[in-house]
Amino acid sequence: MGSRISSEEPTLPVASVARRLGVAPSTLRTWDRRYGVGPSRHTNGRHRRYGSSDIGRLELMQRALLRGASTAEAAKYALEQMPRTATETPESSVVQVDERAAAPTAEDHDVPSRLARRLSTAALAMDFGAVQRMLADTIRELGVLPAWTGVVSPVLTALGARWRGVSAGAEVEYLLAECVYAALVRATPVLREPRNQRPVLLTCVPDERDNLPMYALAAALGGRRIGAQLFGASLPAEVLAVTVRRSVPAAVVLWSGRPATADPRLFARVSRGRQRSRLFACGPGWDPATLPDKIELLGELKTAADRIEHVLVGGRR
Repeated sequence: MGSRISSEEPTLPVASVARRLGVAPSTLRTWDRRYGVGPSRHTNGRHRRYGSSDIGRLELMQRALLRGASTAEAAKYALEQMPRTATETPESSVVQVDERAAAPTAEDHDVPSRLARRLSTAALAMDFGAVQRMLADTIRELGVLPAWTGVVSPVLTALGARWRGVSAGAEVEYLLAECVYAALVRATPVLREPRNQRPVLLTCVPDERDNLPMYALAAALGGRRIGAQLFGASLPAEVLAVTVRRSVPAAVVLWSGRPATADPRLFARVSRGRQRSRLFACGPGWDPATLPDKIELLGELKTAADRIEHVLVGGRR
């Protein structure tokens, strides 16, 4: 049997790690299967969970990818920089990355990876115009949510990890964030006749700084002709409650990117009054175990957009 998870170190399932890194869960499973860069902790069931060292390796791998390495090269680099210890070896044998066997695959040369490397290069060069053009072309080529999930979010995450705790170089992350904000606003259509009679209200919880995912969700909903009211700046709890009462939305989506900002009591404040709205929690900050009854936790943004559309209008058109 493999080692059981330690009660001293928090661990995360694959879905949570995927949201944190801005990649699809299937991508993490592929990296685990092909290159051995996967979870090393075990629950008492069949599920494996990522510890802090596992996530650290994935962050190193993302940085290598953004510098132009192939997936195999990035995985080899991450395992060399943070070798597994004996206690981290999973039940199944870890796949050893062999440069002779790790020939480039379709995954190494897919469009999102190529665009992510180009976007990262432009941002690191502080080329404002190139970043803007790259974002516009990426959204036009892939669509808002595929561009966000496959290109923009991974680049933002990798650059944020690169400069974490360091003042020098942080200007790159700020430049990219400003350009992403502008690109998502431009990609959000102004709807004359939305399919939903009452809007969906999108906003961040108080003190949440990571608001770009809500701009991506608003743009995606707009593309489906779903009318949304987006408050990019996080509203104080009392202002949020008044906003919901006055705008009477059909649904309210509260985004939290960090557990420190996720307060489940917010839902009780916004649900007061005669007009009831469907309430959704969205983002990796929320703990499903602490959410009140009838509060639905949305998954990644594509799943969130599908679910909101279904609740408001019943499906695609």
